[in-house]
Amino acid sequence: MWFQMMFLTLIILSSSSSVNAIGCPATCKCNDEIFVVECEGSKLDVLPIALNPALQRLDLRNNKIKSVDEAFQFYKDLLYVDLSNNHFVSIQPNSFIYQEKLQELHLNKNKLSAINNKTFHGLKSLTVLNLRENYIEELPANLFLGLQKLEELNLGKNRISKIDKMAFNGLESLRVLYLDDNMLSVVPTEAFAVLGSLAELHIGLNAVSRLPDDAFKGLPTLSVLDLSNAGLANISLNAFRGLNGLRTLNLAGNRLQTVPTQQLSHLQRLEELAIGQNEFEVIKKDVFKGLVNLRKLDITGAKNLVTIKRDAFSENLNIETIILASNKKLEHVEDGALVGLPNLKHLILKGNSFKSFSEGMASWSELRTLEVTDHHIKCDCNLLWLGNLMAMKNMSNVQCSSPAHLRERYLKTLTSADLDCSFADPRQTAILITLLVSSVILLGGLGLFLFRYRQRVREALKDYKWNKRAISRKEHEYQKTFSDDDYIIRAQHHNVKPIPVTEL
Repeated sequence: MWFQMMFLTLIILSSSSSVNAIGCPATCKCNDEIFVVECEGSKLDVLPIALNPALQRLDLRNNKIKSVDEAFQFYKDLLYVDLSNNHFVSIQPNSFIYQEKLQELHLNKNKLSAINNKTFHGLKSLTVLNLRENYIEELPANLFLGLQKLEELNLGKNRISKIDKMAFNGLESLRVLYLDDNMLSVVPTEAFAVLGSLAELHIGLNAVSRLPDDAFKGLPTLSVLDLSNAGLANISLNAFRGLNGLRTLNLAGNRLQTVPTQQLSHLQRLEELAIGQNEFEVIKKDVFKGLVNLRKLDITGAKNLVTIKRDAFSENLNIETIILASNKKLEHVEDGALVGLPNLKHLILKGNSFKSFSEGMASWSELRTLEVTDHHIKCDCNLLWLGNLMAMKNMSNVQCSSPAHLRERYLKTLTSADLDCSFADPRQTAILITLLVSSVILLGGLGLFLFRYRQRVREALKDYKWNKRAISRKEHEYQKTFSDDDYIIRAQHHNVKPIPVTEL
């Protein structure tokens, strides 16, 4: 009773319009106009007891608070509470019984080792619960029962090794779940069965060596799946069955020896795929078969990747961004590997082992973004076209590694003379060679035709010559000039009277 009277007295003395009201700790910022209190890094070891009871937002990050005491019961209008990075070891049952309006509760970066189904009792309006970076080891049944409106639950970076199949019972509205950076050895498929509304699942940084068939059964609305650094070495053929709406998949940082082409082919709506930091050596032809809606592909840090084959992405005609970065052994992309992709606009080729780039490797002029920064590039006439393209489109630059006299100079600043080109443009050489080869092929074809049909040609020429001689004889006959005597004789023969010369 005395505690309550003292509290009410302090509230009466405080000014409702003051920015730093009476009762506000000296190291805090209290604003009674918008009902916000910020006490980050204020060295508090208990909850403040004399704050405005109409408080809606309370920030107590980076303090030394060890428990939720009785003072919390006076703040029934709280919507947001941040108690992260304090000294909580446990939370007594019903500690939040009066916070029926609370929507966000952050308890991350504490020392919580155990929670039960009464820990969060009363939080009927809670939509976000952050328990990341604690020491939680197990999730028992019905742990979050009563949190019907919870949409985001962060349990990442704990020590969770066991999840009861009914642990998530009651979380009908859950949309985002973080279970990454724990000690899981298998995917808790049965526990996911009650999460019919889940859209994002982050379960990387665990020790899951294998994905069995239907590993994510019961998650028909899943859109984002993060399995990065999960320890995966084997993915069953139907591991992703049922994930018909999946849009983003992260498989980076695992132990995959080959790209799981068949396993991924079920994901026809997939738009983003990250698959770097695995152990495959080659990106083969049609390796992403079936991913007709893929728009972004990220292959970063694949330490054994050596080459990318022609037509590797031939079925991914909607792809817009390809990232091939920090693949230390990647020095060869076959001509045509990045051609025929009408929507490819962003190409990242940095931190690899390329020494040169072929003009036939990609449709370079169609790109909007091009990053080809590397440390092994040999600047010679073969790259004049690339320098010209970079200068024209103001794209990222390439710094030469060799020859020695061009070392550390930028490609797009070099002229054809700098690159020791025999022609002003290497494309002229290509055009000339093409014309010469075409001429040789044409002449060869004509010679082969004449040889094959030589008899017919000979006969045609003979007929042509005979006809020509006949025509010449007729023309000679018609064109023959008669003498005057012949003309008179011919005229008499036809009864034509000659005209005397004197009459003319």
